[in-house]
Amino acid sequence: MSSALLSILLAFLIAISTLETSDGEFMEWCIADGQTPNDELQMALDWACGKGGADCNKLQAKQPCYFPNTLRDHASYAFNDYYQKFKHQGATCYFHAAAMITDLDPSHRSCKFEYRP
Repeated sequence: MSSALLSILLAFLIAISTLETSDGEFMEWCIADGQTPNDELQMALDWACGKGGADCNKLQAKQPCYFPNTLRDHASYAFNDYYQKFKHQGATCYFHAAAMITDLDPSHRSCKFEYRP
């Protein structure tokens, strides 16, 4: 096996192993589904930031998650905040089919998406 292929395989195995928590649970985040129409995303975002109880302060101008300033990015942050806060109380990552689970950390630049085991 070539050293380049071996290096890629080793990097892949390390990446996979970092997604699993110490108790064997895999890390997951809740993000907006790319297929959801904007009007449905907006309704779900409004609910998450309102009655849902997500902390959407980081989505405000001059805050770490304002950019990229897109509906999909803001919805992803709000959906994940709600899901991480309330998943142990039975909350789901559904939002009327506007959201989905990912095992890839959606954090970017200064915007960190929380993960709670």
